[in-house]
Order: sequence, then C-alpha cells, then structure tokens
Amino acid sequence: MRFRHPDGSTVHLAYCTNVHPAETLEGVLAQLRDHCEPVRKRLGRDRLGIGLWLARDAARALVRDPAALRGLRRELDARGLEVVTLNGFPYRGFGDSHVKYRVYRPDWTEPARLDHTADLARLLAALLPDDVTVGTVSTLPLAWRTDFDGVRDAATRRATALAALHTLAGRLDALEELTGRSLRVGLEPEPGCLVETTADAIDALGHGPGEPSGPVPPPAHRIGVCVDTCHLATSFEDPHTALEALDRARVPVVKAQLSAALHAEHPGHLDVRAALATFAEPRFLHQTRTRPPGGRLCATDDLDEALAGEAGGGLPVTAPWRAHFHVPLHAPPEPPLTSTLSVLRDTLALLVGGPVPRTHHLEVETYTWQALPPGLRPRSRSRLADGIAAELALARDLLADLGLKELP
Repeated sequence: MRFRHPDGSTVHLAYCTNVHPAETLEGVLAQLRDHCEPVRKRLGRDRLGIGLWLARDAARALVRDPAALRGLRRELDARGLEVVTLNGFPYRGFGDSHVKYRVYRPDWTEPARLDHTADLARLLAALLPDDVTVGTVSTLPLAWRTDFDGVRDAATRRATALAALHTLAGRLDALEELTGRSLRVGLEPEPGCLVETTADAIDALGHGPGEPSGPVPPPAHRIGVCVDTCHLATSFEDPHTALEALDRARVPVVKAQLSAALHAEHPGHLDVRAALATFAEPRFLHQTRTRPPGGRLCATDDLDEALAGEAGGGLPVTAPWRAHFHVPLHAPPEPPLTSTLSVLRDTLALLVGGPVPRTHHLEVETYTWQALPPGLRPRSRSRLADGIAAELALARDLLADLGLKELP
C-alpha cells in the first residue's frame, strides 16, 4: 500500500511475511498464493506491499538461479504484490516449534550473517518495483548480549561486528553502481540484544557530537536503525526522546515496524498473573521488562521467568510490566491485560506526521498469531487473512489521520 505524504513523497506500508514462515522457494511461492493475495483482496486493493522474509535456503536458491528470481518477480506482479523491504533478522528455522535464542544466530561477528544480508540486498534490488529505487532490509542488532561476556571480549567482538557492517556498506555501494538501486540496512534494537535501546544504537552508529571513542561507525547513507514499536515500548522508551536522540546523532531510521507489546498494569494481581501465564509459550522468546518507581529497568529473558516470583528471580510487581509479545494491532487482549498500541500511535506520528517523513518504509510485523493463547489463534487461513487485513486497515486509518493520502 502506498501513501502520499504532504511533502509529496511516497510512504510504503507492508506486512511482514515471517508470519507465514517458509524455508524454501516453493514455500515462498505458496505464501504469495495462500496468504498474501487473499489479504490484498480483503483490502480491496489492486496492489499490496509485503515485507518479504527469505530464509537462508530460499535466498540461496534465488541467488544461484536468476531464472527463479525472475519467476518470483513475475509471481509478485501477477498476484498484485510488491516488495520494497525485506526482513533479514531471522536466518532460518523461524517456523520451528522452538525458536527462542536460536533466532539470534548467526550474529554480526559471523561471516554467514554478512553474506546472507548481502545476498538479500542483491535480491531486493531485482525485486523492487520499476518505479522504486530505494529498498531496505532490517537485521539483527549485532548479537544477543550474553554472546559478549567479558569487557575485552565484548569490545573485540563489537568491533568485529561493526567491521562487517562497513564491509556490507561497501558492497551496497557497489550494488548501486551496478543496478542503480540504493539499498539500506537497519539494525533492529531488541530487548536482550547488544543493541537493545536507542542509546545502544547511537553508541554503535552515532555520527553526532560527543560520540564515544571506539570503532568508526558505518556510513549513515547505508546503515541505520529499524524502529520496532513493540521493542521500543517493551524497553519503556519514550518515542519523542528516542527519535530526537537519533536525529541528533545522525542515525537514520531506515524503516519502522508497526507492532504492539503486551502490557500488564497490575502484575501483582492474581488474575493478571493468570492472564499473563497464558501468553508464556515455548516457541518464541518474550523478554519482559518493568521500571519500579525511582528505580532502574528490571528485566528477564522470558515471560515465564518474570512470573517466577521475586524470590525465584522474577520481576518485581510494583510497576507495570511489558512483554515482547507482538499482539494483533486491532485486537488487544481482553482485560486485565492490554497492548501498547498508544506507543505505536505516538511513534508513527513522530515518524511520518511531521513536515518530512523520518522514514518511508513501514511494516506491520505481528508474527505471533499462532503463538497466541489457543482461544485467540486463527483456526484457518481465512481467519488469519481476516486478522492481517484488519491490522493493515488500522494502520491505513492511522496514516490517513496524519494527513497521508492512500494511492491507488
């Protein structure tokens, strides 16, 4: 879906296909037929943007077979779908029954991450619509933090990761010279990762005054951040403060993912804890955070750990909790829980509601539909398509409220 911003530029809205995980090219083609095209038809649009997720095996198949890549482009066109952004965070196995920490490997200290991301950029350059010259890829925020234990080891591996991003930037420069397409990559700050917050992103990528000594950041015209509004909310970051800090440090917002976290206002109440427990599940990691009055942010790696009780290492219950569980935008959980949709609204207004957009690529990313408590999960492809279409309709309405005009 495309929107005209008041400044005359085009803002793209897509939804991410990691909600329909597929490891092979055949699986990706089935996604387009079974899921993406039905969502487009529900919205009554001739054209729908998708944020394509290509697992490593699918990406390799396309890189090795130019005819297959041309075939994918034809299939997108035939089904009324377009791609201006890729989700390059998960490497493979995102549809497995137990993902958890595995989603963070390989990280940016490993050559496989660089090679995969460079391949995705090459593929996106070929998949971009004819009238679009800029594509974006979101990626892992360097590494999961516990892979960087020890000060010396952390400094060495961080430098290795940033060096890999410099190499990537050079490859993207060469790709633009070859194709005329400009590809940009955004680190996606996420709770528990080495780049967890806006401040961490600035520390790694900042070009502004007062930046810390250390490795030279990669060039801003290629490497920036992907702002995920669920992650921002989970870390209790204020959107205005976060985005202003990125501006001052000259860290570009390459793309934004529109998502909502799980919010519990009174985590000490028994009914609230019982409701939260229904969202603790074995597939994905649901980092949970709270900020007690006058205190520092308290954290656990997963929701079940937060619920263990303070004596067992759980979170204190004197302040609200937020969990990294992407809940459907249009359907917050029933009381006593809710979502952080208000953070999404505030962030979106700051991103595209001003005189000039901070980013032109927006992506709805609710990949957890099948991880919801059993009573909330869609029971069929049709019900899932209904839900995704409803999320996109809500995002469309928010953009209209900000003065953007939907294009045919």
